[in-house]
Parts: sequence; structure tokens; C-alpha cells
Amino acid sequence: MRHFRHLTPERRSALFHREPAEFTAEAPTAFLAAALGATLYSPATRPALADDVLKQAARGVVSMVLCLEDSISDGEVPQAEENLVDQLRWLAGQERDDEVPLLFVRVREPGQIEDLVDRLGPAVRLLSGFVLPKFTEDRGIPFLEALAGAEAACGRRLFAMPVLESPELLHRESRTGTLTGIARVVDKYRDRVLALRLGVTDFCSAYGLRRTPEMTAYDVQLVASVIGDVVNMLGRADGTGFTVTGPVWEYFRPQERMFKPQLRRSPFLSGRAEDIRTALIEHDMDGLLREIELDRANGLLGKTCIHPSHVAPVHALSVVSHEEFCDATDVLRPERGDGGVLRSAYTNKMNEVKPHRAWAERTLLRGEVFGVAREGVSFVELLAAGVK
Repeated sequence: MRHFRHLTPERRSALFHREPAEFTAEAPTAFLAAALGATLYSPATRPALADDVLKQAARGVVSMVLCLEDSISDGEVPQAEENLVDQLRWLAGQERDDEVPLLFVRVREPGQIEDLVDRLGPAVRLLSGFVLPKFTEDRGIPFLEALAGAEAACGRRLFAMPVLESPELLHRESRTGTLTGIARVVDKYRDRVLALRLGVTDFCSAYGLRRTPEMTAYDVQLVASVIGDVVNMLGRADGTGFTVTGPVWEYFRPQERMFKPQLRRSPFLSGRAEDIRTALIEHDMDGLLREIELDRANGLLGKTCIHPSHVAPVHALSVVSHEEFCDATDVLRPERGDGGVLRSAYTNKMNEVKPHRAWAERTLLRGEVFGVAREGVSFVELLAAGVK
């Protein structure tokens, strides 16, 4: 696997100062957590689920969640499980493992984990793990114990991605205790927890709220306060934290390839930033772009996506700019180990070695995963290249 793998080598060379690294599902946990990128959700009821997986991988998707929970009705669960098993068995029989992204199954109950692993048989090799809904300490332990049992039974490393979305986490009076409990259990099972995901839609639902396309999750103060507390307790850069991914963006145009008419035509031919921004706003993407940037500014990496058109913006904005790369490498030079302050290579900011070290380390990891753009290559060019 590789981010921007769907581009030709010549195109990647033109865009990247350092190209994204190749990796497999067996890569180190920290690398895989950063590499999740735009995690695309798909209901497990889809009749052509296996073809969907291959099609989206060819368009640049690196991680997918096949959902047995909220995206389907209660009565559809048995049929969805059967479809999921049949589709993954068929996909495993095609011997196209190198074309398959990181795959996770979002379950409802702990018992589904071992049952699905048993039913999949050899096809379990295509799975990277399970997404655990409405995660709290009490609810999470049975899920993680079931995951450990399934891992032992199949002999394959399986990751958990807990979803933090319960009302206990949202409500002020129970938030600290809930977060403390979650921290205890994910630390105990640290080797199995790949990333923590935020269920912002459920948070809004508890108060009858829904943000408009013009509003980010950070404009909804109830939601923003939870995100801040989750990162505060579970996303620290001191070695105790986990990767926390960004919330879902709910809006999209009916046309799956909504970017293409605009991004391949007048805005890019004119090269005018205002034209490009107008094109994006017309397609309801301005809010998404702002939210992706705010995700990273608030300590989140990657994003839950429910539509393929959201993948390219997430990945384009995850690429490390040439300026960021220069700052990060300057901060981490061995001769800077004692600290100090230096002027940036772009001569527009101060780089303070000790306070900026954790940021620099995270930035270089992101650069290894998503690549480093060439000097002068902008998000717009990366976005245009990422649309297929």
C-alpha cells in the first residue's frame, strides 16, 4: 500500500519532494495509525462490496470500515454478516491482496468478533481489525477480550479502533470519570488499540443538534469541548497517548465525482486562488476543508468518511508542505539536541527546539506516510492530482 499510489510515478515525482512510503498491513502500529488517512465507511449490505473495496483502493483509499452497526437496520444484521463473509471470501480467492486496503469491520456486540473470524476462515488475512462502537470502560472490556480471543484463534494480528461516542462522554458530570475509565482500558490493551475514533454525530444527537455545511464540528461548542478533553487525556505526545481521528463530515453531492468538472476546468486553468476557492464552496466543500485543517490543529489525524469524494481532500491536506518539512528537520538536527532558538529556513517564523520537538516528530512521521510536497506545490495541486 501507498498513499497516492494511483498516480503515475512521473506525476508523483513532480509533486513530491519525498514520496509517500510503501507499507503493508504488518507495518509498525504507529505508522499504520498515521497511515489510516481518510477511513471510508461502507454498509456491509452492499451487494458488490468486494468490488467496491477494489474500486476505492484504486482511487486512493487506504483504509475502509465495513459496517454492521448504525449504517444498517437491526433487521438487516444477519444478511449483512452473511454478505460480508461471502464477499471477503470471494475477494481472498482472487489473490489480489496487494490491491486491498486496510479493512476493518464495525460490529455491534463482542460475540460477533470471534464468530466472524471463525466464519471467514483463511479470508481473515484480509482483515486488519474491528471498530468497537460506543466505547466505555465497562462496554469496551468484553470487546477487547473477544478481540484477543479471535486473534489467538486465527494467529493474525487484529487491531481495535474504539469509537468514543457515548452520552456518558458527552455529559459534563460524567465526562472525566468516563475518560479516566477509557484511558485505563485502552492502556491495558495498548498493543491492540490502533486509533481512537470520535463519533460526533452521536454527540450531536444527544442534544438534537445537527451542524450545517457551513459549520465545522469546532463551531458546535458541546462537541468542541469533548474533542478538546479527549485529546487532552488520550492524545498526549509524551508516549502515553493514542492517535485520535477526526469526526465524520456528513455532506456530499449526489454525483460521486463531484470535484472533477470544477477541478479539471476553469479554476485550475486560471490558477487564481479565488476561483479555486469559489469552485470548492459551490460544491459544499469549504466547511470540510476548514474542518480538516482544524482537526490537525487540535491534535487529530485522519478522518472518518462516508463518501468517496471526501477522501482526496483529507489526503491532500495530510501531505507535509515543504516549509513544514524544513522546519521539522531543522528542529530535529542532532546538533540542536541542547535546545535553543533558530530562524526558520523560510525566514518567517521562530523554531524553538525543545517546545517544537514533539510537533517535528509527528510532522516527519506524517511526511513519511503522506509524503512531502515539492517547494511551491500547493494543496490545490495535490487535490487535483488525487481526484480520479
